[in-house]
Amino acid sequence: MQESPIFAKTYDFIKWTHPAHSIKFPRHQRFVIAQAMQQSALNLQERLIEAVRLPNPVGNLRAADVELDKLRFYLRLSADLGYMSLEQQRHAGQMLIEIGKMLGSWQKKNSP
Repeated sequence: MQESPIFAKTYDFIKWTHPAHSIKFPRHQRFVIAQAMQQSALNLQERLIEAVRLPNPVGNLRAADVELDKLRFYLRLSADLGYMSLEQQRHAGQMLIEIGKMLGSWQKKNSP
C-alpha cells in the first residue's frame, strides 16, 4: 500500500505544503489558508489509507476526491493572494494533477 505511487505523491505534497520546505505564508495567514491546505492534504492521505484498509473503498475514494478539490481551491486562492510564486503554483498544480489522475483511475476500477 505505502509503495503505491499515489501514496508517495500525496506524501510528497504533504511535505511540500510544510512551511519549512516551501510556501511562506504571512504570519496572519498561517493559521487560516496554510493550515487548511495542510489539513486537507493530511485528510487526503487518510482517505486513501482508509480506501485500502476499510470495507467501503468507493466512499473513501469520493471523500479523497473532495479533499483534492479543496486543495485545488486553497492552491488557487494562495496564488491569487500572492502567497506563492508562479513557479510554486505550477509545481503544486502539477503534483495535484498527477494525484488526481491516479485517484480517478482508482475510482474507475472500483466503480460499480
